[in-house]
Amino acid sequence: MSAGGHYAAGPGGAFADADGPGEDRGDRSGLRTALAGLTTRGRSFLAAGIAAAVCAYVLGQSDLLRVGLLLAVLPLVCAGVLYRTRYRVAGSRRLSPARVPAGSEARVQLRMDNISRLPTGLLMLQDRVPYVLGPRPRFVLDRVEAGGRREVSYRVRSDLRGRYPLGPLQLRLTDPFGMCELTRSFSSYDTLTVIPRVEALPPVRLSGEAKGYGDGRQRSLALAGEDDVIPRGYRYGDDLRRVHWRSTARYGELMVRREEQPQRARCSVLLDTRGAAYAGAGPDSAFEWAVSGAASVLVHMIERGFSVRLLTDRGGAVAGEGGDGFTGSGQESADAAGLLMDTLAVVDHSDGSALSPAYDVLRGGNEGLLIAFFGDLDEAQAAIAAKMRRRSGGAVAFVLDSEAWTQGTGSQLSPGCAERLRLLREAGWTAVAVPSGASLVEMWRQADQERSGVLSAPQGGSGGWA
Repeated sequence: MSAGGHYAAGPGGAFADADGPGEDRGDRSGLRTALAGLTTRGRSFLAAGIAAAVCAYVLGQSDLLRVGLLLAVLPLVCAGVLYRTRYRVAGSRRLSPARVPAGSEARVQLRMDNISRLPTGLLMLQDRVPYVLGPRPRFVLDRVEAGGRREVSYRVRSDLRGRYPLGPLQLRLTDPFGMCELTRSFSSYDTLTVIPRVEALPPVRLSGEAKGYGDGRQRSLALAGEDDVIPRGYRYGDDLRRVHWRSTARYGELMVRREEQPQRARCSVLLDTRGAAYAGAGPDSAFEWAVSGAASVLVHMIERGFSVRLLTDRGGAVAGEGGDGFTGSGQESADAAGLLMDTLAVVDHSDGSALSPAYDVLRGGNEGLLIAFFGDLDEAQAAIAAKMRRRSGGAVAFVLDSEAWTQGTGSQLSPGCAERLRLLREAGWTAVAVPSGASLVEMWRQADQERSGVLSAPQGGSGGWA
């Protein structure tokens, strides 16, 4: 919940901070503010009253003069009463949840507290929201007793990912006749994060990776022999069965063998964001499908205990602590998924035209499983993508044919896309063409089927459930 702030309506009819800097304004400034708040009805009454008074003076009609004075005085009296009103209100907003998938709804709850000793008049509440989330919500609050509160709520929904500000909250005070109104805004706002749609992927066997926490164990070895296991100093809580007695005698202090470190499976997800690689825009475009696919794969891998990281064609990476990326268990898993989703919520097309920066990151070592989402690839970029396969234990590519997506040709691929698929497969990729409107789950299963058709025999120790 975010506090919208405390405001006081006092002399001048202005809402000021409750601590009072706005309450020291002069009467002239406050009266000018109140008169500026006259509504169309109030200005009409005032103009009609003045016109009636002038006509009464010219025609010598005293009854008409009384009517004119009544019409002119009524809005002025309402402005004066509103000008002299003194009360304090506090506003707050609660957003639940603060992170929603595209196409889902979030609930926004507004609360107004009257923290003064006087009841309020009629209050009109309006919250500012971006147009993509829907129309601006408006509420009318009846008289709020001293110390009382009112709660209202509304829902927002967006089919487009992104980060959208909600607020600031606007409070409009009006008189019972609707002659005058004053509008002031609270200072705080909240942010709604709309993340890509995430599909639950079935477990399939993909080559090139070990199981989440593999059975392999590695130790730091010196030159030769049992005594060459590099020891370390004893720490409180170490198992005494791991005490290395020869090293203890050599160094004169208690030494233990190093703990065996589990070999963690790693997965890099590459998202091609080049603007030239995609055509079309909107929630059903090829680029949005690629972003949603990358989000689904990242969540899927984290849930299965993989160390994952997100790469883009610009070479930027979102990774966890250390070189292995995020952990895949417990609270760290949820934090990892949240950070990745926040990153994908605002990812946009890049100005680059090459995949070289991503290749420079990947060629540093064996990156385990590599899953890529490519847009259109020309011959040069297909060659770079082919070289990425050499540095990974397994590679799966989902290639989106923008021409097929824009023309709605379904599974019929353009000649250029078919040629790029052939080049990737020859380089060792499990390459799958993604037709317009395809289901990620079906593409995921198809990748597993194509991998099974390529592998002539199981690779011992390299397969794992993904």
